[in-house]
Amino acid sequence: MERCMITQTQIADYQRDGAIVVRGLFKEWLPLMEEGVAQNMAEPGEYASENAVTQGRFFDDYCNWTRIPAFEKIVRESPAAELVARAMQSRSAQFFHDHVLVKEPGTPKPTPWHQDAPYYFVTGEQTASIWMPLDPVRDASLRLIAGSHKWDKMVRPVSWADDSDFYDKGDWTPVPDPDAHPDDMRVLEWEMEPGDAVLFDFRTVHGARGNTAQARRRALSLRWVGDDARYVERPGRTSPPFPGHGMQGGERLREDWFPMIARDVT
Repeated sequence: MERCMITQTQIADYQRDGAIVVRGLFKEWLPLMEEGVAQNMAEPGEYASENAVTQGRFFDDYCNWTRIPAFEKIVRESPAAELVARAMQSRSAQFFHDHVLVKEPGTPKPTPWHQDAPYYFVTGEQTASIWMPLDPVRDASLRLIAGSHKWDKMVRPVSWADDSDFYDKGDWTPVPDPDAHPDDMRVLEWEMEPGDAVLFDFRTVHGARGNTAQARRRALSLRWVGDDARYVERPGRTSPPFPGHGMQGGERLREDWFPMIARDVT
C-alpha cells in the first residue's frame, strides 16, 4: 500500500460523487474495532438507541471514544486522519465523533435515506465520514446517492424511530426515494469485507437496507472535519448535541473537545 493510501483518481471521485470505497486499509485494526464495539454494546453510552425495531435489533451509539480506549487508539493512530484529509483536500483532519451501528440477523428495519450534515452543528465543504464494517456485508451495505453532496438544499432530517421531523422548522428538500426513481439518481453500493471502508461527505445522502442475512452487521464510523469546517446554529438540539460547548457561529470547532489529529497534510 502506498504511503498516501489513496489515489488521485479516488480523490477526484470523492470530490465528484461525495463517496468512495477504499479496500483493505483497516484490516490490521479489526481486533481493536471488535474490542471497542463489544465494550460499547456491553456498556452503552448516554446516547445509545435501539431505534424502535419490532423485529431483530438495530443498536447505535456515538461519542464514546474518550471512554473506550480501543476507539481512541484507532482515532489517534490509524490511517484514518491522513486518509480523510487527502480525500477532503484539506491540510488538516479534526475528529468530530465516533458512531457504532449494529444490525443483528433478521432485522428488516432499514436505515432511512438521510444526510448527516443537517443533524450536525458543522458547515463546510471539507467533511468526511469513514464507515467500516466488522463483518462481510452484501445486501446490508451502505447505499449513497452520487453527487447529492452538491444539492442546493439539504434533505429534511427525521427521527429514525418514527420518521417525524427532527426540528420544528427549516427549509429542507423532501427525503428522496432513489429506488422509485432509478433513472434520476445514481446509487453507489459496494459489497465489502472487514478492513474495507467507505468514505463519504457529511452532505452525501445515504441509507442502508435491513439485515435479512443470518449474520450480524457491525460497523464503526468515524466522523471528521477539515480546514473550512465551522460551527453553525441549527433550529434545535443537534445530534450529537455536545451540551455546554460554548462555540459561536463561524468559529472552528474547539480542539480540546474535537482534537486535531492530522496537520500539514500535503
